[in-house]
Amino acid sequence: MADKKKTPTQEKTSMGASELGAELRHALEKRAKLEFQHQVAPLKNPLELRFLRREIARLKTHIRMKEAAK
Repeated sequence: MADKKKTPTQEKTSMGASELGAELRHALEKRAKLEFQHQVAPLKNPLELRFLRREIARLKTHIRMKEAAK
C-alpha cells in the first residue's frame, strides 16, 4: 500500500508548543521583512504575503489548541 503523507496541518498537530512558537517567530520575522521590501519596491510574488498571514493564523490556532488541551 502507498505510504500516506502527512499534510502540513497534521505535521503541526504533532509538534510541541515550543516548536510551534519558534516557527511562529520565524514566520513573523519573514512577514516583517517581506512587508518592508514590498513598501520599498513591489514584490515579484505579492501572494507570499497572503500565504504568510494565513500560515501565522494557522500557527496561532495550533498553539491555542495545545494550550486549551492542558
